[in-house]
Amino acid sequence: MKRQNQSSVVEFILLGFSNFPELQEQLFGVFLVVYLGTLVGNAIIIVIISLEQSLHVPMYLFLQNLSVVDVSFSAVIMPEMLVVLSTEKTSISFVSCFAQMYFILFFGGTECFLLGAMAYDRFAAICHPLSYPMIMNKRVFMKLVMFSWVSGIMVATVQTTWVFSFPFCGPNEINHISCETPAVLELACADTFLFEIYAFTGTVLIIMVPFVLILLSYVRILFAILKMPSATRRQRAFSTCASHLTSVTLFYGTASMTYLQPKSGYSPETKKVMSLSYSLLTPLLNPLIYSLRNSEMKKALMKLWQRKVDSHIF
Repeated sequence: MKRQNQSSVVEFILLGFSNFPELQEQLFGVFLVVYLGTLVGNAIIIVIISLEQSLHVPMYLFLQNLSVVDVSFSAVIMPEMLVVLSTEKTSISFVSCFAQMYFILFFGGTECFLLGAMAYDRFAAICHPLSYPMIMNKRVFMKLVMFSWVSGIMVATVQTTWVFSFPFCGPNEINHISCETPAVLELACADTFLFEIYAFTGTVLIIMVPFVLILLSYVRILFAILKMPSATRRQRAFSTCASHLTSVTLFYGTASMTYLQPKSGYSPETKKVMSLSYSLLTPLLNPLIYSLRNSEMKKALMKLWQRKVDSHIF
């Protein structure tokens, strides 16, 4: 009985886009196409890098990890959202909400650190090309990848456990597209001041610190590129870095606006749009940005395709 008094809520209601019932079918169609595009695009990158030995270098192995994170991030949010849009079912159990929040934080935190590691990799490759093999050797690469994944697990474990330790006495309507921390925290019937201090501090450390370091890396990279004597090399370096910077700006910008102030003054609809930017658009755009703007990825894809055609012929 004591547990029941502490938390009378056994399930939550995801409101999603219920304020726009006339758009439910159109939104379902758009999100389904985006989700399928995300799965296919990232799966292609994972397969190409796995099969092509020439791409087994830090730059592309980081990209492979990023694609795994993006596919997983999207899979945590999109199927539930599609169910809500396609049926009258808008409820999500207490346990399912816990799990969804955990994996959103896990994959979101991992992506923050991976993008930072990718920026460091580009900085080392462009600013210190001669010593790059020593700076980014296999051991350093493995440490950066492991640090990213383990940090994501730690962030998710601490934050999700803390949020769901609060009592939820009702109402149980989450005015959001998923069980993200700020939206769920609004329903807690307890003093969340200490958690908000932790959340603000954690967001600064997990999102803003890597973002600032990435920007500083790109300032150094920009100066190094401008000193290059060859126009072709400058163009290639700019192209590679522009891809990463585009992804970084989209992801960090919207994520920081969402998590820096868990009870911010943004309207619920604005929060939903910002959430879609990093949970839906970024996983879709990353494969397009990295594959369409990268000649080596395109060559590897054509090589594997030709190999498959030849195997069928012979």
